[in-house]
Amino acid sequence: MAPSTPLLAVRGSVGTSMLFGPPLCTENTAFTSDNRRCKFFVFSKDGSLFAWCNGETVNIVNVADGKHVQSFDLPKTACLGISPQNSVLVTWQPYSKTQETVQGEPNLHLWNVKTGECLKSFYQKKMQSWCPSWSDDESISVRSVNNELHFFENNSFDTIASKLHLQKVTDFVLSPGSQPCKVAVYVPGVKGGPSFVRLYQYPNFAGPTSALANKSFFKADRVTMLWNKKATAVLVTASTEVDKTGASYYGEQTLHYIATNGEGAVVQLPKNGPIYDVVWSPNSTEFCVVYGFMPAKVTVFNLKCDPVFDFGTGPRNAAYYSPQGHLLVLAGFGNLRGQMEVWDVKKYKLVSKPQAPDSTFFSWCPDGEHVVTATCAPRLRVGNGYKIWHYTGPVLHKYDAPSDGELWEVLWQSFSDGVFPEKTIKYQAVPSELGSTEPKPAQVYRPPALRNKPITSSKLHEEEPPQNMKLQQGGDKQLSKTALKNQKKREAKKAAKQETKPDDIQEKVQESHPKPVSPTAPAAATSGDPELDKKIKNLKKKIKAIEQLKDHQAAGKPLEKNQIEKLQKESLLLQELEELELGI
Repeated sequence: MAPSTPLLAVRGSVGTSMLFGPPLCTENTAFTSDNRRCKFFVFSKDGSLFAWCNGETVNIVNVADGKHVQSFDLPKTACLGISPQNSVLVTWQPYSKTQETVQGEPNLHLWNVKTGECLKSFYQKKMQSWCPSWSDDESISVRSVNNELHFFENNSFDTIASKLHLQKVTDFVLSPGSQPCKVAVYVPGVKGGPSFVRLYQYPNFAGPTSALANKSFFKADRVTMLWNKKATAVLVTASTEVDKTGASYYGEQTLHYIATNGEGAVVQLPKNGPIYDVVWSPNSTEFCVVYGFMPAKVTVFNLKCDPVFDFGTGPRNAAYYSPQGHLLVLAGFGNLRGQMEVWDVKKYKLVSKPQAPDSTFFSWCPDGEHVVTATCAPRLRVGNGYKIWHYTGPVLHKYDAPSDGELWEVLWQSFSDGVFPEKTIKYQAVPSELGSTEPKPAQVYRPPALRNKPITSSKLHEEEPPQNMKLQQGGDKQLSKTALKNQKKREAKKAAKQETKPDDIQEKVQESHPKPVSPTAPAAATSGDPELDKKIKNLKKKIKAIEQLKDHQAAGKPLEKNQIEKLQKESLLLQELEELELGI
């Protein structure tokens, strides 16, 4: 039986509606549109249920036929959640106090989806980590309470089955997949001490020695923890609010790899700058990182934290794997121009390069064939709307919000893993009535005085091309990280020399003023002391490198911090060389 067409839920100032995805792109009449303003909506994990709150009631419907399953009179509800097996509905509303209830009332409620009965109510003052987490089979659920994690079994919320107590634990992430269930916890550092992330396996919580893995690090005001699909490793992005070196306004980030077998490493990123995005491949054996000052680099790493493929540099700040893991989209949204690059992950070949300017949202369709981009309020309040694309580039469906209206969110219907199998990748754009949005080459403005003169290439940034970091063909060994860095420096120097071409100028000067050739040119003076000669040779080598840096600076190329420090040492090196040569 062929899988059904995924649905797209849309909410905005005109209400909540639902439409079929490609190829139909028509309204789903089984769902009765709600004209009231929707605060939040969510699909269940398997996509069979859809819940939303409209400021008056919380409703749950069956997606297949649109029939109401439950309705709750909860006008203040701001967030919703559905457990993985569709047993429990979670509702959260902002915590408040009144004169009658000084302590306030419970604001986190858990409801039985089938009967509508309230299973349990909790106090949850902060919106951070408001929703309990479940294992896929719902045998275990967990929520954070002060300095503890409370674990419940089989949706029995009246009895705490187990506790994990850690001083000032601020965040946790439950592992996906089947049993055994694991949890990653983060505890920030206190009084100059290091922060740490630990991995535990339920229910073994007897002290630090029971942890599967432990990773401590400094420079961490907050972290983001990301499990892979097989629950064998976690990627931890540690961030600081302030970069003490002054290199970045947005603080400093480092990326750490922690495996459940106890292995851990710092992911070495060749380019300095912020980490914009980190995402696991669905196969759980590779992960993609977008990092570095603009133009940002994108690199795929394996489980040994070795680079597999480098996509070079470009205007990107996000990466998205398709649900099947066969395609990867690199995009630059937000304050970038909306360029998207669709890559074949197996061949590392570029499929298409569409452009979606002013986009604030991106999501893959569960079928792995289509994507949606949207411009939503309040991020942008003008030009709201969404587009459904085929990954080869064409726009298949487009919606523009009314001039006096806003679009708030779009959401694909969820499906269980394996419902949509991987299909053969196409490189030819599929036909579409709306056409493609491949960016046209923009012409650079040239003043009238320069329009009849030869064009000289001048780029603000030198973009690096993609390169495969795996073993080279012909049995060549993979270069080490230091060798790769030196190789890139040599290539950059060679490119700089080709641009400036100082040799051509020197050859012309030599032709007009030829130097007399001495038949017996004296050899370089030596002191007879090998150590002294070696010192002089090294000093000359450093001075020559400084001269090359000065040439690069004169050509308008930006220098790194260590290169500027070398320039400042030129006078000291010249003085030292003069003193040594006087002693010969």
